[in-house]
Amino acid sequence: MLYRAVIVKILVTGSNGQVGHDFKCLAENSRHDWICFDRKGLDISDEQQVADVIARERPHVVINCAAYTAVDKAESEPDRAFAINAYGAANLAKACQAHGAALIHISTDYVFAGDTLAPYEESDPTGPTGIYGESKLAGEQAIAEYLERHIILRTAWVFGAHGNNFVKTMLRLGAERDELGVVADQWGAPTSAAGIAACCLAIAEIIDAKDCAEIPWGIYHFTGLPSTSWHGFAEKIFKDAVAIGLLDKAPKVNAISSDQFPTPAKRPSNSQLDCSKIFNCFQITPDNWEDRLLDVLKLSL
Repeated sequence: MLYRAVIVKILVTGSNGQVGHDFKCLAENSRHDWICFDRKGLDISDEQQVADVIARERPHVVINCAAYTAVDKAESEPDRAFAINAYGAANLAKACQAHGAALIHISTDYVFAGDTLAPYEESDPTGPTGIYGESKLAGEQAIAEYLERHIILRTAWVFGAHGNNFVKTMLRLGAERDELGVVADQWGAPTSAAGIAACCLAIAEIIDAKDCAEIPWGIYHFTGLPSTSWHGFAEKIFKDAVAIGLLDKAPKVNAISSDQFPTPAKRPSNSQLDCSKIFNCFQITPDNWEDRLLDVLKLSL
């Protein structure tokens, strides 16, 4: 990734989430001017509060990590999901437009139907199959409508040392059970929260260092590599957890189908995202999630 020795005033929303938490870690060792807000400090669904905070702080770049991410719960709470993921994104875009700030917004693979075989490119047709994906797509569309200076970063299968995620769930189940079933017919690429934070910081520095006209604004994909299934991800988690002494032994992981594990919201069969555009435009390469996973597991010791 490309980093420049410039001082940027960066405002981060959702600082208590997985990715937002990693920005707080970056801020401790960065020369940049950081303002990190959790939901209590800045509720992005409150249009007036967003306008007031952006006007007061005058950041160069806003990084939006605030999101409603309860995929299944969104099916019964559509108003709440849209309030944060769609209208909250619109509020930030309007405030950034009013005060000359750029916006980096984190989105998701759920904007796609997930029914293809090849990795999705940024220009591929969207088609969310649930409320969460619909609300995130509406947020993308609102940002594009209200603000030219934006980067939308779609990612997938996020894990980190902070918050709830698949890695934490597997470690808990692995300590409790000798055997479990994990879906093997959904494919994607695990992506570390730390990698997403580093990617956003690199883009923020490029934005501040270049003329606005030189920045290729728009949508980008960023995930880890290599691709795997949830079953493959689980097996790697257990293998590494045993190797470093986090678990005494690995449970047997049985491969099951999506039909055997029904959920209120349909999961994409294919969550793979093509990340060539972000390399071509920003020279940012995907992380090796296996290396990042080991870092996360060591923090759990």
